[in-house]
Amino acid sequence: MKIIILTLGLIIGYFLNLYIYRLLWEEGLVAPSSHCLKYFTSFKYYGSILGPSFNCKGDKCRYCKERVVLQYLLVEALNGFTYLTLYNYFGVGLQFVFYAVVVDILIIVSVVDYYFQIIPDKCHIFLLISTFIYKLLQFLLYDISPYFLNSIIGLIVSSGIFLLIAILSKGGIGGGDIKLIGILGFILGFKLSLLNILISFFVGAFVSVFLIFFKIKDKKDSIAFGPFISIAFLITILEGKNIIFWYFNSLF
Repeated sequence: MKIIILTLGLIIGYFLNLYIYRLLWEEGLVAPSSHCLKYFTSFKYYGSILGPSFNCKGDKCRYCKERVVLQYLLVEALNGFTYLTLYNYFGVGLQFVFYAVVVDILIIVSVVDYYFQIIPDKCHIFLLISTFIYKLLQFLLYDISPYFLNSIIGLIVSSGIFLLIAILSKGGIGGGDIKLIGILGFILGFKLSLLNILISFFVGAFVSVFLIFFKIKDKKDSIAFGPFISIAFLITILEGKNIIFWYFNSLF
């Protein structure tokens, strides 16, 4: 079963790459056909279907022989690994499917935010719709309460904290980040949403110090926060309850 889940993650990673590729180049999902990034040579039909990474030979484009971004291979590997991790935690079921969809969206968000420091509204909308469908199915299939009040509090508190930071820092946090953290707060509920924010800042601080220390980035450079929020969310859904339990146990 693990091999099937891993393969599924890799295959979906192909299509995530295709969507990201077209999103970055502001192209439609169908036209124009997939092409080489440098000379715009159209890929063969099977290359268009299988996605950008198939058109890489090693770290070079099969067509123009120019070096290509490792993003293509990383996205597929990351998606496969994440699917496998979610399966190990949740097994196969509604929860696995929902979090797999959320992770797919967050991978798209992270890559686009990394390059352009913007999070497309269509990602926010799809994430919110997926969450409502998930909560509705939980209630209909398993009679699990959607706990909408807790979710709404998580949304308001999360987006409120980020909005306050954006105001105080005069734009240090973007509107896309505020929407994203709010929707994830709606998914997680009040307690876990606070942990999600805390972890995102820890991850952001660690990566920023690393980049500045090794002179990859300058102190004045802006760094996309979407990837940090995404990493924090994954940690929170997997180990959030254990972290909170450990924290309160260590206090008392």
